[in-house]
Amino acid sequence: MSNQKRVLITGGAGFLGSHLCDRFLAEGYHVIAMDNLITGDLANIEHLFGNEHFEFHHADVSKFVFVPGKLDYILHFASPASPIDYLKIPIQTLKVGSLGTHNLLGLARVKGARMLIASTSEVYGDPEIHPQVEEYFGNVNPVGPRGCYDEAKRFQEAITMAYHNHHGLETRIVRIFNTYGPRMRLNDGRVLPAFLSQALRGENLTVFGDGSQTRSFCYVDDLVEGIYRLLLSDYALPVNIGNPDEISIKEFGEEIARLMNVEFKPTFQELPQNDPMKRKPDITKAREILGWEPKVDRAEGLRRTLEYFKEHVSEVMAGKVDNTPRSF
Repeated sequence: MSNQKRVLITGGAGFLGSHLCDRFLAEGYHVIAMDNLITGDLANIEHLFGNEHFEFHHADVSKFVFVPGKLDYILHFASPASPIDYLKIPIQTLKVGSLGTHNLLGLARVKGARMLIASTSEVYGDPEIHPQVEEYFGNVNPVGPRGCYDEAKRFQEAITMAYHNHHGLETRIVRIFNTYGPRMRLNDGRVLPAFLSQALRGENLTVFGDGSQTRSFCYVDDLVEGIYRLLLSDYALPVNIGNPDEISIKEFGEEIARLMNVEFKPTFQELPQNDPMKRKPDITKAREILGWEPKVDRAEGLRRTLEYFKEHVSEVMAGKVDNTPRSF
């Protein structure tokens, strides 16, 4: 039997999942990507199909999960993550966070694998403390339009800790803050792809509320590094991974306009229900436990992301992008 470590990455054809596939292959792992392609795209991983250490399984983890052979690690990244997606498919969003997580925890237990789940800063809801620390329980509306995603992730954390405490399963929990970079879906609906797509088409940028709400954007390579370090750490409680460089949405729009050499002309719309007004991670734990902090500044990260969007400019111009983001 080969000593090569084997990792299962669910949501492997998605934005984050595909970058994780790249990283683990680069580290010498055999990577099994699994995705039902509801929001994932094979184009994100087609460059890996000739690699003998990579395999793809088209499957829905909410129904059943089977992987032959040994598994050392499982990374559960299968889930809609954009408001456009989880407002369209709320039940699937809840199922992949609950049934899917349950199935994968069972698989991890049978295989003796360590499992890392992708949680989110959305577990904090519209936070009443700032910046957000892992000990904060959150301010979430379970029956609001965002509840299907927020509560799926909160349940995901709860069942993962139950398996850790009751069965002694090796588990890790990453709380991911706003992340961006190449392979973001052009019709993602979140602020960065919406702004870039609108600017490329010469349209006004859609700003909700007065634009004073804040976000903190982390470049995908930095996020992947933090996830990798957390997986290999000995820490089982949640850890924030994100960039604490906070910026208002209005300022961010101005930044995008400067990058694109266009005039900033915002179109203001009503703020969506339960949209968080503040979002900034406290990354003290990541610094102290993982020795991690983001390295790529926003100017460089945006430059790389813009290059990706320019490569897909025909799709942008053809209107395959929803230029009215529902939320951020």
